Amino acid sequence: MGKRIFAHRGLNRRAPENTMAAFRKAVDAGVTWIETDVDVLQDGTVIICHDTTLDRTTNCTGSYYKLNRADLAFIDAGSWFSPAYAGEPLPTLFQLVDYMNETGLNANIEIKSNEAGAAMTRQLISAVAHELRRLHGPQVIVSSFNHVLLHEFHALAPDIPLGCLYETAALYEDWRSILELVGATYIHPEDRDLTRERVAAFRDAGFGVNVWTVNSVARAHELFNWGVEGVFTDCADEMLHLAE
Repeated sequence: MGKRIFAHRGLNRRAPENTMAAFRKAVDAGVTWIETDVDVLQDGTVIICHDTTLDRTTNCTGSYYKLNRADLAFIDAGSWFSPAYAGEPLPTLFQLVDYMNETGLNANIEIKSNEAGAAMTRQLISAVAHELRRLHGPQVIVSSFNHVLLHEFHALAPDIPLGCLYETAALYEDWRSILELVGATYIHPEDRDLTRERVAAFRDAGFGVNVWTVNSVARAHELFNWGVEGVFTDCADEMLHLAE
């Protein structure tokens, strides 16, 4: 398995994060893996957005949990980044899957820890599984900080590889038990305070390791030397040589 360079939310320094423009920029730069975030609207439409509100990355405010697909036409997800991206839409997972099938782009899909309750979380999980079944060729990893959610997703789509996300502060010594209970293939630890010994322990337990968020080429090189398989980065176009 070659080293993976994941463009974190697309090429987010060259186009607004988590938009089709950022994903196209990644493909144009030769990136083969992106990372992106998904959550769900009221009608079951899976959207691509990192936050649980629209405030930071669109011209709208508040939660999207009560919106429907038709409301997406009124959301501008580009102007905040640059006038050049005015009118850039908030994308759906449906659009991304089509683009992946068209280009061969691979993706890590992070399912956000939905804050609207169990029913909407299950709607999100089911809809993501449904959309990813349309992939023909591209590889996908599904990840989340919510390991209960991942466990439920695994029951719906046992063939899709999973990655358990961890902040360093929450990476307790029960990580192996949790990954095995979830059915995960990968562990996705935070870069901060990550050690060679811990990476070795992850690998010795049989898990692939993808680390977030690594914006130093030197640090990425070090992590790959430790046996890490992939790094999530905001400057993927500057790190592609590490994957060769």
